[in-house]
Amino acid sequence: MESYKYLIDIALILISTKLLGLLTRRIQLPQVVGALLAGLLLGPACLGLLQETDFIKNIAEIGVIVLMFSAGLETDVKELKKSGLASFVIALMGVIVPLLGGFAIAAIYNPIADKQTLLQNIFVGVVLTATSVSITVETLKELGKLSTKTGNAILGAALIDDVLGIIALTVISSFAGSDVSIWVILLKILGFFVFCGVVAFLFVKIGNPWINKYKKDLRRFVILAFAFCLVMAFASEYFFGVSDITGAFVAGLILSNNKKTTYMQNRFDTISYLLLSPVFFASVGLKVTFDGMSSTVVVLIILLLAVAILSKMIGCGLGAKICKYTNLQSVKIGIGMISRGEVALIVATKGMAMGLMNDMFFAPLVLVVVATTIVTPILLKLAYKYQASHEQDIHIETPLVENLKKRNEVEKITQAAASRTSDGDTNS
Repeated sequence: MESYKYLIDIALILISTKLLGLLTRRIQLPQVVGALLAGLLLGPACLGLLQETDFIKNIAEIGVIVLMFSAGLETDVKELKKSGLASFVIALMGVIVPLLGGFAIAAIYNPIADKQTLLQNIFVGVVLTATSVSITVETLKELGKLSTKTGNAILGAALIDDVLGIIALTVISSFAGSDVSIWVILLKILGFFVFCGVVAFLFVKIGNPWINKYKKDLRRFVILAFAFCLVMAFASEYFFGVSDITGAFVAGLILSNNKKTTYMQNRFDTISYLLLSPVFFASVGLKVTFDGMSSTVVVLIILLLAVAILSKMIGCGLGAKICKYTNLQSVKIGIGMISRGEVALIVATKGMAMGLMNDMFFAPLVLVVVATTIVTPILLKLAYKYQASHEQDIHIETPLVENLKKRNEVEKITQAAASRTSDGDTNS
């Protein structure tokens, strides 16, 4: 019977994520927040009804891959190209500021005594440089703001941030051991972009014309698209050392400009909300435990959380301002880059395996990752709500002015008509 327990686990996740999602929606919060809280409540941190098994972990990984693939399908490639330079500047500032902030906090709790402690403190900053845009993507989709100038800037910056994070991880790893070569990693990253360019070129020349003219049995396109997404995700991680979600997003971008895109997008949205997305969001909450919490550790968590939020908002927001985005757009971009998600967890786990992560920082960083994942959609919703109310005020004021102008014009016409009528009466 134990082998069938995963069925009850999935049922609990689906029911709890949906119920809490509806609850959070009623209080004007994104439903994704409810899904994250469901994992937190059911997991070891609260009720202990669920544990993160290998099965849940694998389903969650497919969930985030499909989520990023869907984001690629919905992305306007032309707008993404326009925000290319801005995305690089935003990502660069979003790496530098958290790196410095994380290092400063770590140095307080782990004073630098030798090369090893120095590398451990730097590595905390490296973990905080990571950005997981999957939560932001789901929130933007829910708000209907994914294919906007701000949404494209966040997506582009998150992709570049992923590459910069890999370079930072490689650099710090090369100091810790001689078996890691930064030049090999940089060559792999360059190879990844060349590989994506070749695949995109072949698709435009061969795949796109075939898809656009074919009209029978559209379901085969969904199956082939899913297989293509998984192959790209595998290739990016296995051959080039780039995150699998980046490969999945690029796969979505490649398929985003054909006549069957909308059909494929609808089908992937169905499979995503039906199973994959709830499991992924719940799995984030399942990672949290409160074992061994002392007042010192709580203060460390608060400090790391403050740095994690403010460093991205300041760094990415400043990068957006440099690139001539408005104040409100800059704030939204900064908020959209706060979530660390699975990317930071992967980096932290790799650091533990390589001896670059001090044991005292691992649990607090996991909690910070989950906290930023919950905070991001809340702050993003508030930012868009403020924008909507601001635009509404402007929208209300404009018709009033127009009505006054129209009323003045009507009065002038009436007076002129009355004057003409009076003249006519006199002449008669």
